[in-house]
Amino acid sequence: MENRKNTYTEDSIKSLDWKEHIRTRPGMYIGKLGDGSAKDDGIYVLIKEVIDNSIDEHLMGHGKVIKIKVKDHRVEVRDYGRGIPLGKVIDCVSKINTGGKYDSEAFQKSVGLNGVGLKAVNALSTKFQIESFREGEIKHAEFEQGNTVIDDNITNTEERNGTYIMFEPDNSIFKNYNYIPEYLEDQIWNYAYLNSGLTLNYNGKKYHSENGLLDLLESKTDPEALRYPIIHFKGQDIECSLTHTNNYGEEYYSFVNGQYTTQGGTHLAAYKEAIVKAVREFFKKDYDATDIRASIAGSVAIRVQEPVFESQTKTKLGSLNISPKGQTVRSFVNDFVKKELDNFLHKNPETAQALQKRILQSERERKEIAGIKKLANERAKKAKVHNKKLRDCRIHLNDKRGDDELKGSSMIFITEGDSASGSITKSRDVQTQAVFSLRGKPFNCFGHTKKIVYENEEFNLLQHALNIEDGLDGLRYNKIIIATDADVDGMHIRLLLLTYFLQFFPDLVKMGHVYILETPLFRVRNKKKTFYCYNDEERNKAVEEIGKNPEITRFKGLGEISPSEFKNFIGDEIRLEPIILNRKSKINDLLSFYMGKNTQERQEFIIDKLRVEKDLIDVEE
Repeated sequence: MENRKNTYTEDSIKSLDWKEHIRTRPGMYIGKLGDGSAKDDGIYVLIKEVIDNSIDEHLMGHGKVIKIKVKDHRVEVRDYGRGIPLGKVIDCVSKINTGGKYDSEAFQKSVGLNGVGLKAVNALSTKFQIESFREGEIKHAEFEQGNTVIDDNITNTEERNGTYIMFEPDNSIFKNYNYIPEYLEDQIWNYAYLNSGLTLNYNGKKYHSENGLLDLLESKTDPEALRYPIIHFKGQDIECSLTHTNNYGEEYYSFVNGQYTTQGGTHLAAYKEAIVKAVREFFKKDYDATDIRASIAGSVAIRVQEPVFESQTKTKLGSLNISPKGQTVRSFVNDFVKKELDNFLHKNPETAQALQKRILQSERERKEIAGIKKLANERAKKAKVHNKKLRDCRIHLNDKRGDDELKGSSMIFITEGDSASGSITKSRDVQTQAVFSLRGKPFNCFGHTKKIVYENEEFNLLQHALNIEDGLDGLRYNKIIIATDADVDGMHIRLLLLTYFLQFFPDLVKMGHVYILETPLFRVRNKKKTFYCYNDEERNKAVEEIGKNPEITRFKGLGEISPSEFKNFIGDEIRLEPIILNRKSKINDLLSFYMGKNTQERQEFIIDKLRVEKDLIDVEE
């Protein structure tokens, strides 16, 4: 007799309603969930989906101001567009594939095109409130996890036209999440750069840009490190800017219809190609593409009719054409950049000279290390087969196939010593978590050229493990996590590794791939309860909750934490501290201060920051 559990009948087929489907498969709609430590975590996508609709109104000529307020876990967005037609307010936030942007004539180059965004925000929020103000009338509705709880009748109002949305992400889906202010500020600034004439008011501060991508690149680069003034072009449906710096690596910011495409796509590939072509033709020299693009900082934004993205979160453009029957993205970008860059270089010979000088310098540096690089790469290839330092995982960020959410979850822990790497290796998820073990303290590479990356075996093997020799396009892990002890030696190793990344691969840090692993300092327990505490405050709370006779253990190093316990700290509840560069931070100045010569300034800084702990004893007289 057939096992009834394995039968496939009509009863096996289930239909989920719109909110159940979103809540069951959130990754399909907003990408990875996360806790807010990564720029592309779901909680930021939720904010983006709401603002995108306000941006579309602005692009259509309605509304010059968007007010955004984020406090704790509550987000509020108010625009002054036309407002959602009052009879369709409920439908627009609770009926999948309902929207006003399917007609290409109404919203030619819209961001929020597919009618899913607001519904996803609604379904994934414990509280969701919407108000539409239109021609002196208001429609108000409230939801919980996508379920309607208040549906008020249309009433009169004196409010200006527009839309107000408030939501609180569901903490049963987004666990232990927090908004990082720097990430939100970057997000708001990008909207300002891409929409001249728009003012965004975020938590009382105004964000406005007059010069678009010129302002963007100015904010992302150190003026003292620029080899020539930023070049800026703007045309119909395209805008770009570029310069060369003294930094290593390539740094790009790409956008489509106002959407920050963090993973690039067809437009960014075309932009890189166009720069190389234009430079070669202007100088009438067949320069190596890597020499032309070395140390470049650039940005490109295009508008595409009915864009096709490679995922719901719109981080990578897949469109081959500008419009359904228009020219290709490649030829559109190439034609524009070639013409504009050629004209600019002819009109500005000093900039052309500085550009050529930077290319020739990159060529010399490449040829100088060619021999060392060849030997180092051969060594790395041999190590790839038997690399004792790397315990790899099965899924990588740069895999051509596979689930985007899983690829986005790929991470590598950089640990110090056998005991720490052993604990992580035994407790890790072999699908998405790799481990790279350091021999001891890495070399202080501050002030050295890239030659040291190839001469130092450890650095070279790390570079190959990450697959970043030729830029970030081939990066194998989405998160690079420095996992060291929380003592003086551990802090020193962190600094040495950060120096390596900031010196030779600054774009790795700037694009939000580098993190510090936070592990508990204390374990507080009795026979019934166990608490893992990350600071003194958490420890005191745990002691208070347990009451009498708590057992308190101080973890001195990662190796002291057993694999069975470690599993809790690198799983779903992992705590990561992202490495964020302040907008005004100058990498060279930072490295010089912390990793350079022991100057009087640094000595005074250390003395100023010293703290002495005193035990206060009450003496009875």
